[in-house]
Amino acid sequence: MNVITNLTPQQLRQAADLQQRILDLQGELQALLGASSTGPVKISRSGRRLSAEGLERIRQAAKRRWARERAANGTGQGPTKRKRKMSAAGRARISAMLKARWAAAKRSGRNAL
Repeated sequence: MNVITNLTPQQLRQAADLQQRILDLQGELQALLGASSTGPVKISRSGRRLSAEGLERIRQAAKRRWARERAANGTGQGPTKRKRKMSAAGRARISAMLKARWAAAKRSGRNAL
């Protein structure tokens, strides 16, 4: 049986505070010892730490995979769609409809649609 399920909420809060203090002290220790880090360290779900270099290698590998995918499928973005333009008559029709809608709302004493 898991011990954490038997703890009270107050005990859980104390445990979380203690864990945070431990992490803060570890960070201070690393700063004191001059541990060189090129960026933030990511902690995976399993609790294992991933170095900044390892994280960067994963990012670069993902970029290479996506570049390969895009190269294999052309641009990788699918067919480009031309931008749809509304005619001046269409814009005028919509504007007239909205003006009529607002006028009706104001006649009925409303401030919002």
